[in-house]
Amino acid sequence: MWLVTTIGFFSIAQKSKDRGTETLTVRARVRADLERLRERYLPGLGEIVATPDRDYAFRARVGRQELAEAMGRIVADIDYPNFKSAVAQEAGYAREQVYDDVWEALLALQYGKAAHGN
Repeated sequence: MWLVTTIGFFSIAQKSKDRGTETLTVRARVRADLERLRERYLPGLGEIVATPDRDYAFRARVGRQELAEAMGRIVADIDYPNFKSAVAQEAGYAREQVYDDVWEALLALQYGKAAHGN
């Protein structure tokens, strides 16, 4: 699952180390995103491990239920009428531009340009 928020971009998956446990791995391209996630919503986020040779340069493990509760708090804190504008305020214009590029790429789904799920 991708989670794109005003505090960061995360990829959440059940990696092989998570199987048979109640944990998930939260990955990020920017270490500060995981740090903000821990600080604001997820104090139980495990050690942030640098994985520069992988597709996500940083990752940490956390309990599935704790992550679900944190996601609820993230949703409860939404107080903006426009997501990209809130990103610019929170994380700066450069981050907002990256998110805008993602927004534009995903617009293809709306206009039936995607190969699957039309």
